[in-house]
Amino acid sequence: MEELSAIPGGRDVLKCIQCGTCTGSCPNASKMDYPPRKAIHLIRSGMQDTVLSSNSMWYCASCYLCTVRCPRGIKITDLMHALESLAVRHGVATVRTSTPVMYQTLVDSIKSNGRVHEFGFTLRYYLRNLRSYLPTRAEPLKPLKAFELLGMLPIAWALFSHGRLPLRPSKIKGTKELTAIITKAQSIGGAH
Repeated sequence: MEELSAIPGGRDVLKCIQCGTCTGSCPNASKMDYPPRKAIHLIRSGMQDTVLSSNSMWYCASCYLCTVRCPRGIKITDLMHALESLAVRHGVATVRTSTPVMYQTLVDSIKSNGRVHEFGFTLRYYLRNLRSYLPTRAEPLKPLKAFELLGMLPIAWALFSHGRLPLRPSKIKGTKELTAIITKAQSIGGAH
């Protein structure tokens, strides 16, 4: 709770009256392990590890409906982003969503090139996320998901043939300075 309170908006969880307006407003509540009201309850109960290892904050669409409608003025969207940062900082991962892998791959691409290199980003993302295509006892046909990737090939070819998907990244000037800014933001918890 102390660590969360140090993040802007983190202390506001103590103002929550558990009315459920946030959860009722959330378009992704049904996909979350713990919808916003339940996540706040768990945090206040000292069960931060349970929340950080869930998929809840990763499914936040940043639509701000919960924040706008909260009768206590709690910035729940900011809280969800703070939870993402804490999960990354503590190395807590969830296998039920690949969003953390996508975020890290995106940041790595920007650090390397100063901008997103779409081809390299996509390739690294799918290689890092390969485990999600491996069969499990619960989902033995999971490898069939890999065929979804083949559906992207015509789009990739069209982009490539029109010069919109370069194979080699182009770097911007000042990449080192941008990397320093990103690293500093990550160290204070302001970025993933």
